[in-house]
Amino acid sequence: MALGRPGFNRGPRPPFKKKEAEHNINEFIRAPQVRLVGENVEQGVFSLSEARAIAEEQELDLVEISPNANPPVCKVIDYNKFIYEQKKKLKEIKANAKQTVIKEIRFGPNTNEHDFQFKLKHAISFLEDGEKVRAYVHFKGRAIVYKEQGEILLLKFAQALEEVGKVEQLPKLEGKRMFLIVGPKTGKK
Repeated sequence: MALGRPGFNRGPRPPFKKKEAEHNINEFIRAPQVRLVGENVEQGVFSLSEARAIAEEQELDLVEISPNANPPVCKVIDYNKFIYEQKKKLKEIKANAKQTVIKEIRFGPNTNEHDFQFKLKHAISFLEDGEKVRAYVHFKGRAIVYKEQGEILLLKFAQALEEVGKVEQLPKLEGKRMFLIVGPKTGKK
């Protein structure tokens, strides 16, 4: 009699299931004819058995790259190397993609001049670094009756940033916040 918790003495675990391949390779290709491409290969349309024989002769894999083409396009290549190069290209594309950073600056409808100048100085440094600035006035409770004051404050802010930034979105009220978005005039230095 086995000791331990009931239901846990079922014998060896089932084998770990591998992640399915992204492409059809070798014997998993189902098309009767394929267009063959690759290095050291005569390009053209071949029967599937001929194409597999050519791939086996070079000790490489037959990989279906474009299954929707008529006939499907297959490449004679080492599949692991093909996957590695695809991942490398994808990583490179992600690295080159520009991330836009949006810095937020918060005001109240009755922000005094000193606080305004302090926040303006920060916004100028953000814009000079090539980042966008999203300034907003937050109205608490009954302060929403001062929305004109909030709009005037944001327009004054945008006017003060004219030399280093350009307004991308004029003041717009959403709920209890009025937003203004300013982007840099030039790219990152």
